[in-house]
Amino acid sequence: MVRKLAALAAGLVAIASSAAPAAAEPITFVPGSAGVGDPYYPLQGNGGYDVGHYDLRLRFDPDGHRVDATATITATTVQNLSRFNLDFSGPAIKSVTVNGARAGYRRDGQELVITPAKGLKAGGAFTVTVSYSGAPEAVSDATGRQGWLKTDDGAFVASQPDGARSWFPSNDTPADKATFSFRVSAPEDLTVIANGERTGADGVDGDGYRTTRWDMRQPMAPYLATVAIGHFVVSQGTVDGMPNVTAYDPSLADESAHLHDFTAKAVAWETGLFGPYPFSSVGGIADGNGSVTALETQGRPVYSGGPTDNLEIVHELAHQWFGDSVGVRNWRDIWLNEGFATYAEWLYREQHGGPSAQEIFDRHYRKDGAFWNLKTGDPGQAHMFDENAVYIRGAMTVHALRMKIGDGVFFPLLKTWAQENRHGTATTADFVTLAEKLSGKNLGSFFQSWLYQTGKPRV
Repeated sequence: MVRKLAALAAGLVAIASSAAPAAAEPITFVPGSAGVGDPYYPLQGNGGYDVGHYDLRLRFDPDGHRVDATATITATTVQNLSRFNLDFSGPAIKSVTVNGARAGYRRDGQELVITPAKGLKAGGAFTVTVSYSGAPEAVSDATGRQGWLKTDDGAFVASQPDGARSWFPSNDTPADKATFSFRVSAPEDLTVIANGERTGADGVDGDGYRTTRWDMRQPMAPYLATVAIGHFVVSQGTVDGMPNVTAYDPSLADESAHLHDFTAKAVAWETGLFGPYPFSSVGGIADGNGSVTALETQGRPVYSGGPTDNLEIVHELAHQWFGDSVGVRNWRDIWLNEGFATYAEWLYREQHGGPSAQEIFDRHYRKDGAFWNLKTGDPGQAHMFDENAVYIRGAMTVHALRMKIGDGVFFPLLKTWAQENRHGTATTADFVTLAEKLSGKNLGSFFQSWLYQTGKPRV
């Protein structure tokens, strides 16, 4: 009997031992990368996480153009993170928290390096809150001044391609879109305009400040976020049932009085060409000192110094489809933004009593020499906004494609491209694939000659 009990006990121990779970391997946390490897801006963006929402709260003091600000970023980890970076070269930092707990941080050039109190597991949501205070300064490089731009009575923002870091911490890559909320406090005699829809205004504080809230509910790249603060003439209406909100500095009345009405006309015309408008409001902002000509800030382009003509409005609104809703994944493909928006100008002229797109194409095609020196599909960082290589020759590439595949395929291609990549990002290779699919043609050599070779392509 004793032997049987001993054998039974040994068996039970053996079963228990075999059923016991293996000891869990320790989780290894590693730093996220300091950039995502963009060929033109290798330090833009950061590895290890994906942003879902930015909540930006700013109090603007015209004296010294200072802000007291708090940015709360909601994101999801895509790896086990020991630390991570944000792109930020703005004012002095007061505090940083991760999931409500104080976090370590240091600044390294344009990078804000954050070390949370404990590692962040892959696949989990987290929030990082950065409070900061001071006078934001614009960023300058070979492409010009960008970011937070001061005006006589306030400020406005035009951040393409590298200026978002001047005024709020972000994952500043066009490849990472997120929704945005803006809560901006300014003296009550100033107006605040931003992306999206105005969702509320608090009463005037005891110190004469008013807080205004705007929300951009569709995903947006950080460089497309804007805030304009100043004295404005504001017009409100609707286009196809959605809000149309425009504003211009009173000093720019001669250049901008037509902005509201023409914005409505241009969006209606472009909707017929490109398909449904991709956002829930539209408009425009004319402000500034002319240091930036214009920028397709999402849903509400900014025109520094006022729009120069109606074609500029057509161009920036065309970007709402080509560049904003369908964004580039890296800056080398900038022709996908500027070539299509420039071609929208050509189509507008063609359909409104001007020269045809073919006539405009022919005029440019007759040019020789330096006009053909850069590669449209890879112009280099210093030339990514080159008028000839990226804008005009980008539009010429679009028109040459139209000639090659015919209008019966070309115009449906525009709508399909905008719809299939709505609120996302895409590459030149993606566009080539779609064009080949819809046309049934092998277009590899065509795009190679138009985008990636110097010299005049054969027509």
